[in-house]
Amino acid sequence: MFNKGDKVSVLDEAINGVVLSVKEKEVSIETEDGFVMTFFVKELIKVNSSSNLMDSIRRINVDEIAKEKEIPKPRSFVKERKDKHEISAPEFDLHIEKLVPNKRGMSNYDILTLQTETAKRHIEFAIRNRIPKIVFIHGVGEGILKAELDFLLGRYDSIAFQEGNYQKYGQGATEVFIKQSTK
Repeated sequence: MFNKGDKVSVLDEAINGVVLSVKEKEVSIETEDGFVMTFFVKELIKVNSSSNLMDSIRRINVDEIAKEKEIPKPRSFVKERKDKHEISAPEFDLHIEKLVPNKRGMSNYDILTLQTETAKRHIEFAIRNRIPKIVFIHGVGEGILKAELDFLLGRYDSIAFQEGNYQKYGQGATEVFIKQSTK
């Protein structure tokens, strides 16, 4: 319990003080500002006489942070396994900022048209040069470019496509597989 002279802090308020008297479940304290107030025992907490509650909380937090910084944590990432002879697929970023130096003056229609025409050029090039896989990075956004890309890819018989590797690209990429015909 509390004894006369104990330093206390009120739990739900920013009030600190010294115990003046204890009567059953009520404790009278003199606040740091010189006011005498009465609280129930369950509303108070005893504070170390050497410091107030906030100093002890700050000391704990600083000590914990210092310990975290001293011990380096092992880095956790999953490295993508590749065959020794596997060549990485070419990646094409369809974000408008990557396609033109300045998009000022372009309407949304102009931007989408340029992005789909660029994708079509890359698909045609991959088919002509027998490149088995390419990746389009389109971003998440509202999904309009992805929908247009899916529509464009669906028009080719020799193409299969799927969401890009989530670990590598997140949700904003499409992998395109070109089926090689034996000519």
